[in-house]
Amino acid sequence: MNLGLDGRRAVVTGGSKGLGKAIAAELMAEGAAVTICSRNSAELEATAAELRKQAAGVGSVVAMACDVTEPDQVAAFIEFTASAMGGLDILINNAGGARPGQFGTLTDDDWHADIEVKLFSHIRCTRAALPHLRRSKAPRVININAVYGRYPDPAFLASSVNRASCLSLSKALSIELGREGILVNSVNIGLVETPQWQNIHRRRAPGVPAEEFFGQLAAAEVPLGRFGRPEEVAGLVTFLASDRASYIAGASIDVGGGMGKLL
Repeated sequence: MNLGLDGRRAVVTGGSKGLGKAIAAELMAEGAAVTICSRNSAELEATAAELRKQAAGVGSVVAMACDVTEPDQVAAFIEFTASAMGGLDILINNAGGARPGQFGTLTDDDWHADIEVKLFSHIRCTRAALPHLRRSKAPRVININAVYGRYPDPAFLASSVNRASCLSLSKALSIELGREGILVNSVNIGLVETPQWQNIHRRRAPGVPAEEFFGQLAAAEVPLGRFGRPEEVAGLVTFLASDRASYIAGASIDVGGGMGKLL
């Protein structure tokens, strides 16, 4: 299927690994020019080289180190991106990080760190990108959120609370910016194979084999009985970025294998 993304210019935050890397690859496969960022310069450049090789001349990728919790770095990154690609059409707010913990274990610093990397990264990146998106013929903002934002889990309390705020931000922006033709949508992931979950495994159950640990979680939480793959999320994100999704705005779509006891 041709999604009409040839020549479109996209930003993917948190693009050096996991879900961000898969989204960048999918956009490039559809012919988009992509700029990715993360905090780790060496990891970022290695990913960019891998993506170029994988794409084999379809699409393109540029990389720049950026910590999305630092306002000045976000502004510089978006300006670099718009200059390098000649504009911006698609913003994928993907940067984030899992911070397990129940209410009694979370400090003020934990709460601040979590809200910075989730809610405020969405706010800052969108704010910086807006002047460029307003000049695009097909502007899109796609926020990567989590099923926990609508289905709170006390074991991930900060993430549940802050992801709910991110969902509200996406909806409010979709209403405000929709009048300008800027489509804002949210993709909410469930249990998906990413490096974050590998870190959680090491912290929570280092003595349990990874396959067993993830299998137990999936059996308890996911009707499909397994973790999702990054490319299963990337396909939806790329569709929402495309002309095929030109009348989808304000949507909140779960990609979680049926996870979440909610309507």
